[in-house]
Amino acid sequence: MTGGPDSVVSRETQSDAELDDDFSAPYSSLSAGDTPIAVAAHRASQVLHPTGASLPKPAHRRVFTIANQKGGVGKTTTAVNLASALAVQGLRVLVVDLDPQGNASTALGVQHTAGTPSSYELLLGEVTAAEAVQQSPHNERLFCIPATIDLAGAEIELVSMVAREGRLKTALSEAKLADINADYVLIDCPPSLGLLTVNALVAAKEVLIPIQCEYYALEGVGQLLRNIELVQSHLNPELHVSTVLLTMYDGRTKLADQVAEEVRAHFGDTVLRSVIPRSVKVSEAPGYGMTVLDYDPGSRGAMSYMDAGRELAARAASEQEREG
Repeated sequence: MTGGPDSVVSRETQSDAELDDDFSAPYSSLSAGDTPIAVAAHRASQVLHPTGASLPKPAHRRVFTIANQKGGVGKTTTAVNLASALAVQGLRVLVVDLDPQGNASTALGVQHTAGTPSSYELLLGEVTAAEAVQQSPHNERLFCIPATIDLAGAEIELVSMVAREGRLKTALSEAKLADINADYVLIDCPPSLGLLTVNALVAAKEVLIPIQCEYYALEGVGQLLRNIELVQSHLNPELHVSTVLLTMYDGRTKLADQVAEEVRAHFGDTVLRSVIPRSVKVSEAPGYGMTVLDYDPGSRGAMSYMDAGRELAARAASEQEREG
C-alpha cells in the first residue's frame, strides 16, 4: 500500500478473509501471537501517524464537485472521508458543504446551527470564504465551509440574482481562498440537480462520481453526464469527469463484481482501482461527528479511503510529470 497508483490493490474479487490478510500485509513487524485488537491498534497508528512521505502537492489547486443525482450512493461519505485521508497524509483540504442537510459539516465536527456563517451566506455574498470557513477539530489541515438549514431556501433566492450559476465560483476564487491555501477543494452536492449543484459544477474543473456496487448503480448517472455536458457547453468548458469511485462494495456477492466490471467498462481509466467496501464503521462514524478515519482508523473502510486518497494524489503527480 505505497503511494504509486500501480501499487493500489484492487479489492473487487477478494474474500473478506483475503481482505484482512491484505490489510495486515504492511504490518509485518507484528508477531504471530498478537491479538486482533493489537493488530487493529497498530493499523490505526499507521493511519493517524503515517511514517511515509506526505502525498505530493498538486501544481495547482484541484477543485472537485462530488456529484450523483441518485441518493444514498455515498457522496457525503466520500467527500468527508477522502478529505480526511488527504489531510492525514499532509495535504490541506477544504470541504464545501452544499447540502442543506449539513451531513458533511456534522462528520467534520464543525458548528452548523442556524445563524452560523455558512455556504448559504457565501452564495448570497453576505460573507467571504475566509469568514465562513472553520477548521475541523480532528485535523489542523482540514477545513469546512458548513451548511445550515438556511441553505434549503437558497434555490429560490438565487433565481432572481445576477450570474446566479457562478456565485460559488466567484466566492471560491484563488484570491479569496489565499488564506486557506488549500491543495484540494471538495464540494459536496445535494442529491438533485438545481442551482446549488449547478453552482458546484461551475466552480469546479473536476467531477468525482461515487457509484455504489448495487442494483441500479448507473441509475441517474446518464442524466448527470448530460447535465455535465450542458454545463461544459454553456458555463464551464473546463469541467470534466476525472474520477469515479466504487462504493459499498460487498465481496460476498457476485453482483458487486458485475457492477464493478460494468462501471469500469463504461468509464475506463477514470475509475479508481481503490474500492470502498460496505462497512458498518463507515456508516456509524457520522453519528459521532467524525469521519471513519477518526472513528476507527484501523478499520477496512478507513484504510480503503487512505488508498483512494493516495491514488488520487498519485494520478495528479503522474499527469504533471507527463505535462512537464
